[in-house]
Amino acid sequence: MFGYRVPAPDEAMLISGGRRGLGGAPFRVVTGHGKFVLPVFRKTRFLTLSMCESEVTETCVTRQGIALHVRAVIAFKVGNDHESIINAGQRFLSDQEQMSVLTGRIFAGHLRAIIGSMTVEEIVTERQKLAAEVLDTSKMEMAKIGLIVDSLQIQSIDDGDTGYIDAMSAPHKAAIQRQAQIAQAQATQAAAEAEQEAARQQAEYARKTAVVKAEYSAEVDRAQAQAAQAGPLAQAHAQQEVLQAQTELALRQAKLRQQQLVAEVVKPAEAEAERVRILAAAEAQRMKIQAEAAASYDRVALDRMLIDQLPQIVKEAAGGLAGANVNVLNGADGLGEIAAGLVSQGLTILDSVRQNLSGQESDGQRPAGGENKGLLQLPSHKGRRSDDGPVDVEQ
Repeated sequence: MFGYRVPAPDEAMLISGGRRGLGGAPFRVVTGHGKFVLPVFRKTRFLTLSMCESEVTETCVTRQGIALHVRAVIAFKVGNDHESIINAGQRFLSDQEQMSVLTGRIFAGHLRAIIGSMTVEEIVTERQKLAAEVLDTSKMEMAKIGLIVDSLQIQSIDDGDTGYIDAMSAPHKAAIQRQAQIAQAQATQAAAEAEQEAARQQAEYARKTAVVKAEYSAEVDRAQAQAAQAGPLAQAHAQQEVLQAQTELALRQAKLRQQQLVAEVVKPAEAEAERVRILAAAEAQRMKIQAEAAASYDRVALDRMLIDQLPQIVKEAAGGLAGANVNVLNGADGLGEIAAGLVSQGLTILDSVRQNLSGQESDGQRPAGGENKGLLQLPSHKGRRSDDGPVDVEQ
């Protein structure tokens, strides 16, 4: 729009004409926004707020009287506050390039003053201290002209042809060279030791390789020898196993033959012996039974024979009494007693004969029953007369 002005982000717009600015400034300051400016009645100018650079190359004399060529770079700009803009605008608005020139001159003077109070060793070893002191001494002066310093860098320090800095650095260089030589010697020694170790390891590797090859060759030979002996050994083992199997087979066959003999010979023989023993026992029992039966039969037959002979015995006894002179005192009763006595005598004789036969049987003498057929022969008896009673018959 006609008459409406807007400053750039890194610029400050200065409007002159009309009423005065802040603090009695001859212009008003506008930053960050636009402003309507009446043409012809108002005048608008722009002041840069961007970063500027100034380079300083100055020959300075130290406290020791040694001249040093110092080169430094200053980075500065116009302050963002209205006071700084007003101060810078009043000084540099018409020629803003003068800001770098003036800043370089200001820093060159402060740099000479600070270096004059320091030694070469301090300047060389403490550059940051030098820059900080230069900044501190120039800060108030720069603020008066509306400028602020962002940084100061000491780029180089040179003593020219005096060689002081080189001489100052000589011990350090010598120490460094010595350390470098030591390091080089150590490196050489380490390299030599590494080479020796490598050679030793190679020799050890060669030795181990030879040992391994020898062991491998011996193992191969041993394996070949074992392989060569494997056939006969295997055959011998096989024959041994065959003999062992044949032995076991023979033992089993012998055991089977023994069992067969037991089954075919021993068992039948034992059975036959048992049969014979049983038959013999049975025969003996039969003969015993027969003998007992025969003995019992003979006794029965003997008893029957004696009983059958008893009347004959009594008769013979009575016949023996026939020629005897016997007096019967009591008549019929006396005769009866005589007859009873004869019978009693016959029974006694029968018992005596039976006991005699039993004793012979117990001694193993069997009476010949078939040979005693007929009458039993008795001895003759003589009768005697008893004056007091019946007649006694004596044998």
